[in-house]
Amino acid sequence: MKEIFERVSIRKYKDMPLEKEKIEQILKAAMAAPSAGNQQPWEFYVVTNREKIQELSETHRYSSCAANAPVVLVPVYKTTEIWLPDYAPVDLAIACENILLEITALGLGGVWLGIYPQMERVEKVDKILNLEEGKHAFALIPFGYPAESREQQDRFDENRIHYLD
Repeated sequence: MKEIFERVSIRKYKDMPLEKEKIEQILKAAMAAPSAGNQQPWEFYVVTNREKIQELSETHRYSSCAANAPVVLVPVYKTTEIWLPDYAPVDLAIACENILLEITALGLGGVWLGIYPQMERVEKVDKILNLEEGKHAFALIPFGYPAESREQQDRFDENRIHYLD
């Protein structure tokens, strides 16, 4: 899958709206992720409101790049109505990787901005989105048409591989 080797974090976006079809394709990729016990503990908030995007961009010192994105996707995990709550963050991490790979496949650019497990950040985003009890923000993923390009770093390191024959 070439997107694995092409995906990079993009923090600058063109001032262009995104097609609803592309957003839905990204959400389909997110929900295609495996989850522990098939519990699917996720919901996804698609934020296009400029005021809300500005608020989200002020969540922490690394989130300012979200301010110029046409869309900020906020994956949210549930802690109620699921039977394996300890695995919800793992499930959301897999969904986020699917999101980033589909963003790349569609010729878009995006970045994963960490929220979880920093509970101060989680609470700020929960409040901005007015999330009900038992639902919590996991990440911010601003995305759009890229206004920058970068080459992916080669991170392969043989010293991190251990064969047990």
